[in-house]
Amino acid sequence: MHRQQISRDRLKRHPFVVRLERYIALSDEDLVSLWQLVEAESIARRRDLVVDGYEYRKLCFVESGFAARYKLLRNGKRQIVNLVLPGDVVGLPGSFLEKAHYSVLALTDLRIQVCPIQDYVQLCYKRPQFALALSWLAMHEAIVCAEHVIDTGRRTPVERLAHFLLEMYARLEMVGRAAQASFEFPLSQEVMSDALGLSAPHLNRTLAKLRSDGLIKVSNHHIVLLDMPQLEMIGHFQPLNLTRVPPAPNVERGS
Repeated sequence: MHRQQISRDRLKRHPFVVRLERYIALSDEDLVSLWQLVEAESIARRRDLVVDGYEYRKLCFVESGFAARYKLLRNGKRQIVNLVLPGDVVGLPGSFLEKAHYSVLALTDLRIQVCPIQDYVQLCYKRPQFALALSWLAMHEAIVCAEHVIDTGRRTPVERLAHFLLEMYARLEMVGRAAQASFEFPLSQEVMSDALGLSAPHLNRTLAKLRSDGLIKVSNHHIVLLDMPQLEMIGHFQPLNLTRVPPAPNVERGS
């Protein structure tokens, strides 16, 4: 790893920063204070960043690539709890537990910026806006995971796949990695199966149905959502738009 040197323009375009600034205003000085704490690291595909049952004390801000937060059961089956996309944070919630409850696997090559959790906490004492921003991201994560419970518990395979594709598009579009109802999704059907709780053959049939119905187009990991209103209706999808962090109150001098 090496201490991160990054231009102002690139910093402002970093997916994690783009996400933060959707919810809270950050000055250039704020951002520099964070980036002084991070080190850049490249993670090879198929490497575990976090291992279930072991201590993990870092926050990793994903600049590019995809990962999966997962649980490996005793019978060898894997359930993906959530996909980690550009702009997401590895170590949320693992770094806040004595030992991580899930593993995180790099599904593609990753580029991340790593910050020790104790350094981030010290920054929050000095600049509370970073604590507020992280709590907003944690709330977003909680709602997304709740939707995944509904997926596997109550939605049919077609409904959950439609919801999944819309969620991936919305999360990537939020950080500038998707546009015009299309996005790159370089993940295997095995990964999608483990995320949706479907067998690979069942997922393949479900994808084929959405294609034959003219709702999606898939070509070389490029996905086009041809009829988003219809997909939203099928998947019972509601866009997740969190409110902005309320501004700090004005404190009068001498009060």
